[in-house]
Amino acid sequence: MVRLMAQNVGKHFNDRRVLENISFQLNSGESLVITGPNGSGKTTLIRILAGLLSPSSGNVFYEINGKQYKPYEVYPLIGLVGPYLQLYMNLTAWENLVFFSRIRGLAVRKAHLLELMERLGLAGREQDELRAYSSGMLQRMKYVVALLHQPEILMVDEPTSNLDETGVQIVYQILEDYQKDRIVIVATNEPEEVRFGRKRVDVAG
Repeated sequence: MVRLMAQNVGKHFNDRRVLENISFQLNSGESLVITGPNGSGKTTLIRILAGLLSPSSGNVFYEINGKQYKPYEVYPLIGLVGPYLQLYMNLTAWENLVFFSRIRGLAVRKAHLLELMERLGLAGREQDELRAYSSGMLQRMKYVVALLHQPEILMVDEPTSNLDETGVQIVYQILEDYQKDRIVIVATNEPEEVRFGRKRVDVAG
């Protein structure tokens, strides 16, 4: 079991305080939704939980088998989707998948990669350069990359950004599946997506 604990987390940029006294605990099989107006700090909190930013105050740590780890130490367990994450547009989808698999130290398993492409509705587009993808297809591709290693912790910022109705339903099914036995964290302003969090943190900004 993986446990995530946030204790009185705060973040400020110069004189601007973005987050203050954020605390919660999540275990495997539990989910959290982060809500709040634009610019309130949802993305900042996601980045802190993923180890991409350090908090200005408070602590975030993960507990695995009774041992505590900082967020950057559990990077291999985290899958992250967000608008600020970039793929390599001049490479094909397949080349991106091979690259990110190797970065994560994964064996390149063709059947697994093809299965993920099919699950996200991208079957048959493996050899297309990503610059030929629509914005919705790029969002789906980010999920493929995030799920490469079947992460124990899935963090999603603006989960259905740029997606059509089919893409939205694909993503909702992924979130429902991952909720069953893993940690899922969703940052959103969409009322329909609040249901993906058994727990909720509202950041006021």
